[in-house]
Amino acid sequence: MAVRRRRTPPPVRFDPDFGDRSLTAARQDIVIGRWQGVRDLLQATGNAWALRTHRTRLLAHAAAGSSTVETWLAAEPKNADAHVLKAATDVVRLFGRAVMAGRGITVDQDRVDRVVRCCLRAAEACPSDPMPWASLLTVARLYEDGARCRITQWWDELLRRDPHHMEGHTQLLRYYSARWHGTHGTMYDFARDAAGAATPGSSLPVLVQIARVEEYRYVSDATHGRPVVAPRTGQQHWDHELAVTEVRRTWERWLGTRAAGPVPPEEVGELNYLAHAACYAGRPAEAADAFRLLDGRAVRVPWSYTGDAEAQFTRWRRQVATA
Repeated sequence: MAVRRRRTPPPVRFDPDFGDRSLTAARQDIVIGRWQGVRDLLQATGNAWALRTHRTRLLAHAAAGSSTVETWLAAEPKNADAHVLKAATDVVRLFGRAVMAGRGITVDQDRVDRVVRCCLRAAEACPSDPMPWASLLTVARLYEDGARCRITQWWDELLRRDPHHMEGHTQLLRYYSARWHGTHGTMYDFARDAAGAATPGSSLPVLVQIARVEEYRYVSDATHGRPVVAPRTGQQHWDHELAVTEVRRTWERWLGTRAAGPVPPEEVGELNYLAHAACYAGRPAEAADAFRLLDGRAVRVPWSYTGDAEAQFTRWRRQVATA
């Protein structure tokens, strides 16, 4: 009788592009000051909003430390993609300044206003693209009052363009978190409402797990690394009854109803959140399914919040495979 060999798991890869070689090439172009490859990539991406947002966000992080996007905009001032990337890049730069200034120190509000105006110019240049509105939802966190008079308008504009925009939902979830301008309860209400309204196969239900990581980060900072328990219940943060139920529900709504085939690069980050939550909630079947779809594609967050990211990913993948 033939012996069935167990498949060797793929190596763990912390590749921010998740195998998107076209994106990797464009980000390398930015490093050497070449903008033409970036232009061609965004033009080829078209209105595939989830992929376009993923690419724009990573390109913005690459461009934040250089003047490549400004060079592109000077060469092609009417290029809508250049305006969208410039706005996203300025948001990254602004948050970089906020981090350097330190928690609790107010960011120069005039500078925040200038970035908002850049985002609005991008929205005008590319009126169908939801990304400038997601950028505005991100910037809103840096206003002392949370831009409360404008946040609803910006959110409505994003939903008009893409009601299932994962990046926009994630940014508003963080806005509503206790770390910024809301509470744990407001954040969870938003995440659960969005998950309940998501279409079958959408990744939006994982917002609930992202919210749980946000809560963990907030409480962990307050307790200086001591074990985090769920408020009001005293049970462990990750594996109390509601947390376990919500992991199962997210799997059913997202992975249980999606079309067969590999998970695209733009969903790999969210799938890592689900794998992490399933591991800590004691749901090895759901975790094993997530790891299979990830195929070794890992991200630092949320694994790094509970230990060394690579060690965590490797250990849990091995553990659930034998469960």
